Amino acid sequence: MNKNKPFWKTKSLSEMSDEEWESLCDGCGRCCIYILHNEDTGDVFETDVGCKLFDPKKRACTNYANRSKLVSDCVQLTPDNVERLHWMPKTCAYRRLANGKELKDWHPLISGDRESVARAGIAVSPDLIPENEIDNDLLESRITKVR
Repeated sequence: MNKNKPFWKTKSLSEMSDEEWESLCDGCGRCCIYILHNEDTGDVFETDVGCKLFDPKKRACTNYANRSKLVSDCVQLTPDNVERLHWMPKTCAYRRLANGKELKDWHPLISGDRESVARAGIAVSPDLIPENEIDNDLLESRITKVR
């Protein structure tokens, strides 16, 4: 019986309403940091540099509605592209559901608490460097994690 199951267990990503889709975001902020790719090896590296629109303390975009206009390389996740975005963290709810996996226990839709992401060590640091405060030539020196 589907009445007692949460929407993410009964609907495909493409069947979700805008509100349901947006609620899948756990607020970790990992999609708003600079990611470097090694084209030869396929390795993906996280940095401690964030998008100029990202507020790391709130873990939210300061201009979400206009982000694609203001940041030319901002990627809008959709049911059609989420499976192709291999740079997204493996913990990302969109990626997990697209790959037939369950949400993690710390996800706010499960825990009921937005801060459970930070307590689980998934959220980005509140001390991110805004992209407009660092020279692009220094990005490799800002690598913090290999995915």
